[in-house]
Amino acid sequence: MARSSYLFTSESVSEGHPDKVCDRISDEVVDLFFREAAKSGMDAAQVRVACETLATTNRVVIAGEVRTSLSDKAMKSKVKSAARKAIKAIGYEQDGFHWKTAKIDVLLHPQSAHIAQGVDASGNKDEGAGDQGIMFGYACRETPELMPAPLYFSHKILEVLAGYRKAGTHGCAVLGPDAKSQVTVRYEEGKPAAVTSIVLSTQHLDASLTSDDIRTIVEPVVRAVIEPVLPIEAQDKDWHVNPTGAFVIGGPDGDAGLTGRKIIVDTYGGAAPHGGGAFSGKDPTKVDRSAAYAARYLAKNVVAAGLADRCTIQLAYAIGVAKPLSVYVDLHGTGKVDEAKLEAVLPEVMDLTPRGIRTHLNLAKPIYAKTAAYGHFGRKAGRDGSFSWEKTDLAGALKKAVA
Repeated sequence: MARSSYLFTSESVSEGHPDKVCDRISDEVVDLFFREAAKSGMDAAQVRVACETLATTNRVVIAGEVRTSLSDKAMKSKVKSAARKAIKAIGYEQDGFHWKTAKIDVLLHPQSAHIAQGVDASGNKDEGAGDQGIMFGYACRETPELMPAPLYFSHKILEVLAGYRKAGTHGCAVLGPDAKSQVTVRYEEGKPAAVTSIVLSTQHLDASLTSDDIRTIVEPVVRAVIEPVLPIEAQDKDWHVNPTGAFVIGGPDGDAGLTGRKIIVDTYGGAAPHGGGAFSGKDPTKVDRSAAYAARYLAKNVVAAGLADRCTIQLAYAIGVAKPLSVYVDLHGTGKVDEAKLEAVLPEVMDLTPRGIRTHLNLAKPIYAKTAAYGHFGRKAGRDGSFSWEKTDLAGALKKAVA
């Protein structure tokens, strides 16, 4: 029997965290190649990107496999420009990491022909999955966005803080781009009841600040910003703001960053399983991205349809094979419909082949840079097609299918 009263904690990291800088650059490359394909008349479904980024003190290395309409020379020039723009947008203009002076190496090369033969459609063969793997989707009623509360609040704290930092308001001009948050929520009867502790470590720009200054200058600014973000009644919150004191050297200058190292931050904060595959830097033929989006889309629609209060969905794929090998549903004892029936119905209401997912969610577009920070899930679907997997437009079809 599941516990009904407990504490649960999730963390988030800001867009200036070194790993998130790399996620952003990798996703800017994906968007770049989709935009260039549209300009050249290349079929967007033929774009291939598997882009990894490493960042350290004033150095960025971008490597991976791609298929693009650009010549090698133009590709490298445009990728470097996209990386610099991303670093500038995040806010890095520091001696140890600066958008203008950082050395950027581009080591992208054409996609392996052996991978391409499994993924590309040919003759009677449909597009295959870009790799083997398992992907999970999850939704619950803890927030209006149907996300776990600890992760949702961790994201919102940093997103709001970054907005004020960039605007230079609410005293946040003293802060730098790098930050981490952590929120602990107390659950009673299985539902979020109160926030019990908050950890926030944020970079600041004034190297002269002492630990006492942190408490008198930085902490009040941070607390004033955080308080309105937490709608759950907070009782006796245990605050930890910059618990180690000064935090001036941040971002890739303070710690090397890599694409794909924040997969739990990107998804459900540990409240649900994770298949292990990262998202950023990958085009939608890579099912560790697109099928994870599809699984979230289905799980969210199951909950939105009133078929359960919690839903976990697992999909499994083999490289080069179009249809999923398995579909698994767990409603955690909250379901109003048989789980086996849902497992049979889900592939009927949505084509779960790579082509079907890409088409249904309209994924072959430059929509990925904005997913790189503050979570891939629990976000508002945009008019540009971004976060299409957050729509609940399948709820009616699901209700009808299981009736």
